[in-house]
Amino acid sequence: MDKRIDQVTAHDGSFDVHLWLPDRGSGPGILLVQEIYGVGPYITKVAEELAARGYVVAAPDLFWRLRPGWIGEHTPEGTAASIELASGFDLPQGVADCALTLVHLRDLPEVTGGLGALGFCLGGSVDYMLATQADLDAVLSFYGSAVPEATGLMERITSPLLLVFGGSDPYIPREQVAKVEEAAQGRPGVRVYVDEEAGHAFHNSEAPMFHHPEAARRAWSVALDFLDSHLPVS
Repeated sequence: MDKRIDQVTAHDGSFDVHLWLPDRGSGPGILLVQEIYGVGPYITKVAEELAARGYVVAAPDLFWRLRPGWIGEHTPEGTAASIELASGFDLPQGVADCALTLVHLRDLPEVTGGLGALGFCLGGSVDYMLATQADLDAVLSFYGSAVPEATGLMERITSPLLLVFGGSDPYIPREQVAKVEEAAQGRPGVRVYVDEEAGHAFHNSEAPMFHHPEAARRAWSVALDFLDSHLPVS
């Protein structure tokens, strides 16, 4: 597996895009959108697993305007610092950066086949918003806190969409998740998966305070099946 960092240029500067290439050298592309902890050990772990499955994975540094290269520690102190940093994050600008990263990804000679997006927490909100303006083969949003208040935008999304939530998430109350379930009803391209035992960030194996191993395995199995259906590696 090869890893490199590309540069993508926005209207106000350039930012790093971390790229992981599968051993075969090419494959479908996945935009991987970070949590508040940055492109750190957890995002790296997810990217390496996806690359091992045959995908070309691109993770942009969303906080480049605030703190380039930010990697927050998965501790209470690191979480507090990451939350404080993220409070200054401009969501529309982040969505625009991801749209630029998608163009970069699509143009790479290593990308053969379709394009998808996967985001966690903050990234789950970003890639949901991105899906309202980009046509992708698969969009996977894990516990994006902006999603329940933006269910009206779902009608703009034409890509196959998987929305994952924890039913015991203190940051996204169950009644908010229910709003998403209601909005998804009758939309054949949208699937909502709720693990009732899980809280927030339950897939993050680097964060002991959040990680729920059993729920993570269940949700990741659903996610991989979704990718196999809509963004298969040939």
